[in-house]
Amino acid sequence: MHAIDVRSAVPAEAAAVSRLLAAVIRESYTGTLEKDAVERLVGVNCSLPRISAEIGVPGGAPSWLGWLVAAEADQVVGAAAGGVPAPGEGELYVLCTAPERRRDGIGSALLSVLTERMRRHDARRQSVSLPTEADPALPFYTVHGFTGAGRRLSRGM
Repeated sequence: MHAIDVRSAVPAEAAAVSRLLAAVIRESYTGTLEKDAVERLVGVNCSLPRISAEIGVPGGAPSWLGWLVAAEADQVVGAAAGGVPAPGEGELYVLCTAPERRRDGIGSALLSVLTERMRRHDARRQSVSLPTEADPALPFYTVHGFTGAGRRLSRGM
């Protein structure tokens, strides 16, 4: 097993991020959400032109801190994106780990790096919105100190 490298995504990784995110959404929400809802999530969130454009913006503005990837031997095994859209308020837009690599610490590593980026932009809270109240990622966020009711979770930083 190779070491996991968490770093800013580069343009050549856009297709890998798009494929990974689509696979994670389909694996995570099939059976939980209606098929049309799952495909809408994929369509909105996994568009290669969108991800390519977002990776092209390096993340210098607080509201957009850019895409991170977790790579192992040049293979993208996780991805995350976030920003600080309001003073003091960090927002986690995406955090995903390849389904076969869950529980390997990849999501925690991505969350840690993204949290540090948010702190550098004066975020004191961090929030995430989940597609469903029965979200399979809920235990991950709970372990990391996120609380809340419904689909919106947050934690102090």
